[in-house]
Amino acid sequence: MSMKKTKKLRPDWDEYFINIAKAVAARATCLRRKYGVVITKDNIIVSSGYNGAAAGIKDCLEVGKCTRKELQIPHGERYELCHSVHAEANAIIRASVDELRGATIYISGSDVGHSECLSEPCMMCKRMILNAKISKVVYSDGSNGFAVIDPKKWLNKRV
Repeated sequence: MSMKKTKKLRPDWDEYFINIAKAVAARATCLRRKYGVVITKDNIIVSSGYNGAAAGIKDCLEVGKCTRKELQIPHGERYELCHSVHAEANAIIRASVDELRGATIYISGSDVGHSECLSEPCMMCKRMILNAKISKVVYSDGSNGFAVIDPKKWLNKRV
């Protein structure tokens, strides 16, 4: 008896929600990278967010420049000079404590005009995720796949 590989009829939950996070990233207002986040609980979306300027502040798309880019600051450094709020923070502040406890956060990012990038959260976002009691983190691995992690693993080293 030969075994046939069955064609996957639809994406699993992680694929489904990481793809939604990719769509959310399209709203980002950063000139360097676009990030989107979806937070789910029991496979129901409870919040989403993208990176962009704080409410009432002109974003980089409107102004037509990026301070960090002008100063040639590498990715991952000197975030205090950025006018944007991270996608993770925007999604977390829009959800209730009860919705976040035990939830899953999906994070997807891409370089503007390029392909998907590694979307592991920064140190500040890792701390927010831990404080929110989110129990699962799924982020783009930069190779059209994704990584899944229990954020408690971050407690093994200082974040």
